[in-house]
This record gives sequence, C-alpha cells and structure tokens, in this order.
Amino acid sequence: MKTSQDGACRIFFSCLSLTTMERLVRWTLGGIFIYSGLIKLMDPSRFAEVISGFGLLPEPLLFPAALFLSSLELLAGAGLIFAIRGSLAVIAAMLLMFIAVLVYGIHLGLDIDCGCFGPEDPEQAYKGLKAALVRDAVMMAALVFIYWGRARTQSWAGRSENQL
Repeated sequence: MKTSQDGACRIFFSCLSLTTMERLVRWTLGGIFIYSGLIKLMDPSRFAEVISGFGLLPEPLLFPAALFLSSLELLAGAGLIFAIRGSLAVIAAMLLMFIAVLVYGIHLGLDIDCGCFGPEDPEQAYKGLKAALVRDAVMMAALVFIYWGRARTQSWAGRSENQL
C-alpha cells in the first residue's frame, strides 16, 4: 500500500538531482568560508595572536598572514557561491593547509585555539584542534563530492553533445 508520504519522498528526491545537491553543498561550504573570513576580519589582531600559538610564522608576518587568510577565505567563499573558476581549488588548498597545521598542533600537543571561526573559549582549545580536524575532513569530503559531481555532470554533458 502506497502512502502520500511515499509519493512526497519520491518527488523530493527526484528534485534533488546531482546538480542540485552539488549546488547546495557548494553554497553551504561557501557560506561557511564567508562566515569564517568575516569573523576573523572583525578582529585580525586577535586572529594573528591565534596564528602565533602554532609557532609557524615569525612575528612580523603574523598580522599580514591573518589579514591575507581571512580575506582569502571570504573571497574564495563568495567565489564558490557564485561558481567563479578557481575558487574551489583555492578552498581545497586552504583546507589542506589547515589540516596540515591542525595535525601539527595535535602532534605537538599544543593547547591552543584553532582559530577556525575566530577566538574561542581557551578551556576548549585542545579539544578544539581535534574537533576542527574532523570538521575540516568533513569539508574536504564535501569538496571531493563537488569535484566528483562536476566531473560526472561534464562527462554526461559531453556524451549528449557527441550523440547529437
């Protein structure tokens, strides 16, 4: 016996084409990077302080790096939402860098804030590095989905053009 709920589910999932799902994931990821960049740009000196906790940059480069990373997150996030060429690659490169820095911090046992969404509660700092690593891995999986979806869509588009 079929219910109206079965029909509604079928209609909902038929509307969620690969292109639609790719777009939703892309917009979500873009929004996350825009939010993260804006929060850090509101107080770049505080973000520079968080960066210094990792001990990877000399003092004179901390503030410029904080401004650059925050701005790049904001611009790449907006580029992802508007499907600007290259923005997905920039976000992938940033995520790889963030993951490497988080692994480094966890390996050293640093008890610091990850700085992912601006300064956080110092009591949650070390736990925050591990949670941030998981969060970045999930975002990386979302990027892989977007790349996969685009490759699949382009291969289907190429087939239909060749058949015409």
